[in-house]
Amino acid sequence: KSYVASENKRKEDRLQRQLVIRNILLTAGFILLFFSVLLFIQRNKITKGKKLSDDLLLNILPAETAEELKLTGTAEAKSYDLVTVIFTDFKNFTQVAENMSPKELVQQINHCYSAFDNIISKYGIEKIKTLGDGYMCAGGLPAKNTSNPLDAVEAALEIQQFMQGLKKDKLKTGQPFLKRALAYTQVRL
Repeated sequence: KSYVASENKRKEDRLQRQLVIRNILLTAGFILLFFSVLLFIQRNKITKGKKLSDDLLLNILPAETAEELKLTGTAEAKSYDLVTVIFTDFKNFTQVAENMSPKELVQQINHCYSAFDNIISKYGIEKIKTLGDGYMCAGGLPAKNTSNPLDAVEAALEIQQFMQGLKKDKLKTGQPFLKRALAYTQVRL
């Protein structure tokens, strides 16, 4: 009887140890899973943050300069022999903007600037800066070339055509619209 009782006690102890080990392993597994999920979420946040940061940097700097800045922390000034600058702003911007809701105004500026971005990229022209209703870009940098005066004129003409088409569309629907004022100039540096 005592042998059977002692054997049962050993079995119970062994079973109890196995349950404790199982519970420890399950708990460790859940903790590992929890931290893995947290790590995954944080990594995604960091990746999205880095992409947003890179996109913002590319929005305000030429790609070559932005890359140099990311790699070295600084960007070296460069000299160019021939650069053609295009500058646009919207005629009577303040008066037109007063007749639009903020949402409409932002949508229309975004629509225009997105079209301008597509046009200038087609001609190898680099966006320099947007500030409010001002849009500046330049041909001949960061990649030096001698065709940039012609490229800039063609891009400027295409921007004018886009704005004329926008004006026609807005007049048909009776909506307020931004009118362009466009200038380009050739610069020797």
